[in-house]
Amino acid sequence: MSVADHSTPSAGTGSQHVIPNGDQVVEIETLVIGAGPTGLGAATRLDQLGRSFIIADSADAPGGLASTDVTSEGFYFDVGGHVIFSHYAYFDDALHRALPNDEDWSTHQRVSYVRSAGNWVPYPYQNNVSQLPLDLRVKCVDGLIAAAEHRAQTPGHKPKNFDEWIVRNMGEGIADLFMRPYNFKVWGTPTNKMQCKWLGERVAAPNVRTVVRNALTMQTAGNWGPNATFKFPMKDGTGGIWTAVANQLPSKRFRLSKSGEVVRVDGPSRTVEFGDGRRVKYKNLISTMALDRFLDCLDGGAEQRSVDRMRSIAKDGLVYSSTIVLGIGIRGKRPDRIGDKCWLYFPEDDAPFYRATIFSNYSPYNCPQGDVKLPTLQKADPSLPFDKAPSGGPYWSIMLEVCQSAEKPIDLDTLMEETIKGALSTELMLPTDEIVSIYERRFDHGYPTPSLGRDGALSQLLPDLRDEFNIRSRGRFGSWKYECGNQDHSFMLGVEAVDNALFGTPEMTLHETDWVNGRRNIERRLV
Repeated sequence: MSVADHSTPSAGTGSQHVIPNGDQVVEIETLVIGAGPTGLGAATRLDQLGRSFIIADSADAPGGLASTDVTSEGFYFDVGGHVIFSHYAYFDDALHRALPNDEDWSTHQRVSYVRSAGNWVPYPYQNNVSQLPLDLRVKCVDGLIAAAEHRAQTPGHKPKNFDEWIVRNMGEGIADLFMRPYNFKVWGTPTNKMQCKWLGERVAAPNVRTVVRNALTMQTAGNWGPNATFKFPMKDGTGGIWTAVANQLPSKRFRLSKSGEVVRVDGPSRTVEFGDGRRVKYKNLISTMALDRFLDCLDGGAEQRSVDRMRSIAKDGLVYSSTIVLGIGIRGKRPDRIGDKCWLYFPEDDAPFYRATIFSNYSPYNCPQGDVKLPTLQKADPSLPFDKAPSGGPYWSIMLEVCQSAEKPIDLDTLMEETIKGALSTELMLPTDEIVSIYERRFDHGYPTPSLGRDGALSQLLPDLRDEFNIRSRGRFGSWKYECGNQDHSFMLGVEAVDNALFGTPEMTLHETDWVNGRRNIERRLV
């Protein structure tokens, strides 16, 4: 599969939903742009309430950035690292309604490591420096103690950026060995150019006493974080979840492909023009398009100066990186060195990818079955000879992610070659491994960066769009908040946007993410 550039990827499986041809102008109470998790959350809530709506997406199928592709050989690859865990009963209800049977799901205990100094260090790295060589262990522990002493001396100090937060909480040793290089590989932005308000439950602050004790006894810390246990669909990858969620909605409500491609948004008249020439006049608009791209489509009419000001704010304050997802399908039994590993982190420069997922471990259906005969494309070491005749499995697979940004350029022409070399240097693969499938796809908007100027920009853009044009921009790139960009968050951003538009209900996921993450949210149910 060659590199493609998509901001709204398509799911690899599932039925298509369309609205029959009708009048050139359709009037609707609520128009939802985007059929990813946020748009489907909005549509699910609107359908539950019995309200009129249309959901539109330029892709051929629902799923958005939570879709799944299938290679011609039959390997499934998500368009990024996605697993299911939840803070919301409503989200759980929606998924249970879509995939109600136990056999629809597999449940996993996270087995995650960081590749560091030639070792597999259990995640989170900062709690498991006991697994490093002695000199690096000493460097990390010394930095942790120095950081604790500094915090005691400056109890009222608040870090001004992510780099200050790292050093204040973890010390220079862990900062240099893991946090700085890894986060640059993820975000394509130096840590001193990122804020730290977004962290919440995503980064574990180490317990100094535990780290020191483990460093002396060579023990490891237990699992941490909300995804220590997670679910994954048995078939069709993550995209299959969202196809199933979409199938619970009336097919007549969907506009996909050309009929769902936004060409122009007339803010004052509250009308959207689509790629097939038809227009929809709305009372409420919930957009999950990337906020910067949405503003490019917005026509302010007499209020154009206001729209131009919004575009300028977005250009100056909103930063993002692109993501390239690569997949490698391999013939053979999953090796013992891989075992039951889930996802793995790579801070060092011996590999271009920042994360690798052993995707075949999530479900046996993520690979072709063993009786499928496939030809070998190459050995992992391309200089080695191989038999070109098709032969059977078993098979296993690796999915890898690479960041591209203005500060972190990538040569796309050689990326797959460099990725395979990186997989060899980090012992993910051996030179004799037979590669039978390769997959590569680029997403222009991959990660919404929590830059220093982000919150200031959002504090103007989101209220102005709502107040001037009754537009609620929500979702991973619609509201540009990575901290509420998990699948459960994204879905509920759509649900809560609907309730806010119709009833004025507060949007807690958008505005109080830490509060939401700290509890089981049962206020809404889909039963």
